Amino acid sequence: MEQKIQLLQGNGQWVEACLCDMAPRHLSDFNNIWQAMLETLRAEDTFWDWTRKKRLALSDDRYEAYAIEQDELTQGLLWLETRQHRSQWTIGQPLVYVEALASAPWNRRLINPNPWLRGVGTILLQFARKRSLDLGYQGRLGLHALPDSEAFYESRNMLNFGYEAEREMVYFEYGVLNPRPFGENDDAI
Repeated sequence: MEQKIQLLQGNGQWVEACLCDMAPRHLSDFNNIWQAMLETLRAEDTFWDWTRKKRLALSDDRYEAYAIEQDELTQGLLWLETRQHRSQWTIGQPLVYVEALASAPWNRRLINPNPWLRGVGTILLQFARKRSLDLGYQGRLGLHALPDSEAFYESRNMLNFGYEAEREMVYFEYGVLNPRPFGENDDAI
């Protein structure tokens, strides 16, 4: 899968990027570039094992792994589970579950008030919702948010179901969405 997308640079210029299946080059960027930066910044996702996540996506058809790249550099990563999780909003209905979503350190507002590229996390979240539509789940999407990411998901109008002691995180969910072409009026998502 490969899809051209547009991202906004910090200087206000739009640039073309690519949303694609996660590949070894994306894992290399995380391991060799992102991880040291995340460790220095004490980011909550520093020790996520994206190599394991990609391996599971290759060996277990419940999982999918994607990346955003721009100028041959990984800007975001996404890992989804597509069959096991169920909605808390529409009790028992299937949903796409975001196992992990990460923007490159230089694109995070919490780390850099003027991100190099804006919209990476939002596009990954919108794409996950599109996958829910593609799978017939009517846009239902759920995730548990790291504490530093809770405000991001709230600002994207996800319903906050509160703190879950078992996961030690807050659970968020999108409900049913009327289908429309990906990229059309995405602010409403």
